[in-house]
Amino acid sequence: MSLVEVTELHRVFQMGRGAEDVTAVNRTSFSIEAGEALGLVGESGSGKSTIARILVGLERADSGEALIDGADVLRPARGRGARLARARAAQMVFQDPNGSLDRRLAVGEMLQRTLLQHGRASGRAEARSGALRLLDRVRLTERQAAARPHELSGGQRQRVAIARALAVEPKLVVLDEAVSALDVSVQAQVLDLLAEIQRDSGVSYLFVSHDLAVVQELCQRVIVLFRGSIVEQGATGRVLEAPEHPYSQLLVASTPGPDWDPERVVRDRMTFTQRMSVVPEA
Repeated sequence: MSLVEVTELHRVFQMGRGAEDVTAVNRTSFSIEAGEALGLVGESGSGKSTIARILVGLERADSGEALIDGADVLRPARGRGARLARARAAQMVFQDPNGSLDRRLAVGEMLQRTLLQHGRASGRAEARSGALRLLDRVRLTERQAAARPHELSGGQRQRVAIARALAVEPKLVVLDEAVSALDVSVQAQVLDLLAEIQRDSGVSYLFVSHDLAVVQELCQRVIVLFRGSIVEQGATGRVLEAPEHPYSQLLVASTPGPDWDPERVVRDRMTFTQRMSVVPEA
């Protein structure tokens, strides 16, 4: 059995006031193996972030099934034990770490509290040493443990967010555009760090991104989403180098390169959008 098994996941947002409902996730099924990094790509509104948020319990599904290590993560987590078990199954790293880091606390103290709350340390001394190990794991120092989030760079704050996600030793880490706000050199450092952590720990990643080059760097497999439905999936190299579905081809063609023709991309996108507008949704 795969670590993550998602079956017929469905989510519709009701817009109200006569507006048409939006199908964010359309009976989507996929799996993630232990120790695997799976990329989820598609344009804005394709359902990537909705799937990510459902898996970590931040968004509900209307129907379907989602299992992580055999546990149903769609079932409401009632009681402290159930909430802790949910947190240990999957953690999320967001695009903007500022919204998930407590600006009032030094980052070392923040990690200590996480370790104690989730039973990963039995006392303050063990929590402090555990926090320093986590910071070292993401290539931050003891001096930076005393800093508050606003005193760190964007790349350092994202490393803290990764360390906090790892603190509970989750089976799955969901990364939602986690490097897209960083400059290219810092992106490369964080991607290298994520790959190293995966090699050392065997953690699985669901990596949500619009950047195909970043996905190719980290992920073994990729899923292409369009209007909440999977249109193509497979080994990352195969999908990005020889895409079969017209939408996958359009995504790849939209990535700047030596032979990139922006006018052709615009024309192809208009043609594709017009064609899909007359094709009934599945």
